[in-house]
Amino acid sequence: MNAVQFQEKILGIQDNMFRFAMMLTTNREDANDLLQDTTLKALDNQDKYVDNLNFKGWVLTIMRNIFINNYRKVVKSQTIIDQTEDLYHLSLPQDSGFESPDGTMTIKEINKAIHGLEPDLKAPFSLFLAGYKYNEIADKLDIPMGTLKNRIFLARQELQEKLKDIR
Repeated sequence: MNAVQFQEKILGIQDNMFRFAMMLTTNREDANDLLQDTTLKALDNQDKYVDNLNFKGWVLTIMRNIFINNYRKVVKSQTIIDQTEDLYHLSLPQDSGFESPDGTMTIKEINKAIHGLEPDLKAPFSLFLAGYKYNEIADKLDIPMGTLKNRIFLARQELQEKLKDIR
């Protein structure tokens, strides 16, 4: 398929693409943005299209993937990660379960133990505690998944050993 035929095909399914974009976004403006992004991406990747493949399905798959990636970016950007060095500065709710000064000391000890981990163990463990998924941590730290899981496991073991005397 040459470039002109490809462009004609993509223009011919714009209505279908818009309806699918509306279904995904439920917002006219966002749907138009998604439609434009998808059209540009399809045109940029025209050389990757195989002639015998379902053209409409191929383009709508691109659209779905762009939507999912954009959604993940929004969710990740709205995630707040506390970069405080000392958890002591966080305000605890009244019903935190720490009714005595001993409870506050326990938080300090746990925090100190986490910060005492080797950097290779501390970085993945801290990201894991912050709520990141294994694959996100592996990508962020550029390490294999098996290595990541092993480091988190070793961090847990080390922390259990350091904190075994805490009630």
